[in-house]
Amino acid sequence: MQSATAARPAMKPASLARLALGIALVAGLALAFANREQFSQEALQAWLTSAGWWAPVLFIAIYAAGTVLFLPGSVLTLTAGALFGILPGALYSLAGATLGAVLAFLVARHLAGEWVARKAGGHLKQLIEGVEAEGWRFVAFVRLVPLFPFNVVNYALGLTRIPLAAYALASAVCMLPGAMAYAWLGHAGRAALAGDANAIRNGLLALAVAAALMFLPRLVRQFKAGLMITPEMLRALQAEGGIAVIDVREAKDFDGETGHVPGAINLPLGELPARIDELGSWRKDGIVLICRTQVRSGQAARLLAKHGFSGLRVVRGGILAWRELGYPTAGATTPATPIAENALGHHHA
Repeated sequence: MQSATAARPAMKPASLARLALGIALVAGLALAFANREQFSQEALQAWLTSAGWWAPVLFIAIYAAGTVLFLPGSVLTLTAGALFGILPGALYSLAGATLGAVLAFLVARHLAGEWVARKAGGHLKQLIEGVEAEGWRFVAFVRLVPLFPFNVVNYALGLTRIPLAAYALASAVCMLPGAMAYAWLGHAGRAALAGDANAIRNGLLALAVAAALMFLPRLVRQFKAGLMITPEMLRALQAEGGIAVIDVREAKDFDGETGHVPGAINLPLGELPARIDELGSWRKDGIVLICRTQVRSGQAARLLAKHGFSGLRVVRGGILAWRELGYPTAGATTPATPIAENALGHHHA
């Protein structure tokens, strides 16, 4: 009879790697918290200044490790601007942030997918949908406009199908403006403390750049309210259920030559402001907007977003793209479904 020890299956290398990674991350986070005073800008400046020629290499390594361990990168970038100057500081910060983002991406993709999925929560679905619809362009968008926490995005994107090279390149290119702005702010702050005659002007300009970065997400939300999805993604969402497809064309177009997506509800864009309350049960999620192309549906998404709706989706290419793929359409012979008789009033709470 085999002993209990002999009968127990050996842990697979991947499982051992995940266990070791988990222990390392927990230990790293605990160490970072215990020594959080050492991550102040003054302490980092003193430490890096004493490193001499090794300071840039050490800084990049610290930045990469901090990114993996969820430490705030803004303090590091401000320090880089104050210590190395605007352009070198921005480039060193960019190198460290990109390296750390790639490491977090690889950890999620190959070692800790389940853990990352739990930590990402509701953000993960939005990120996956964005990558499926836009590919590397979505990565560029979330880097330029920080709608999601930076460190969470690094891990969560590892669970999407974006190629590593496209992820790394889009991240590096699109994180550069933010790195330049924060390095500039750090440099201006040091110049002000040193009594530079132009410190006030430079400081105000740097603060203006920082303010622009802070308000940019709000502006983009207004002009890009709806997440673009493909007709294929709409088909998949319809199969899952729990969505309302709103066609914002006029009634004559809805039942006209091009027809409409089966099950779609006709709510013309011109009538939308007066009938928004009819969509109240879908305020948080579930609305997919479509028109002939995507212009009017994009306008409808922005209007709904201003009234507190979220989770909006816009079909890229509209009904024309749907028809090009050979998907079925309902036409004039198929009566439109009145909103009152549709499931709009029975959406999940």
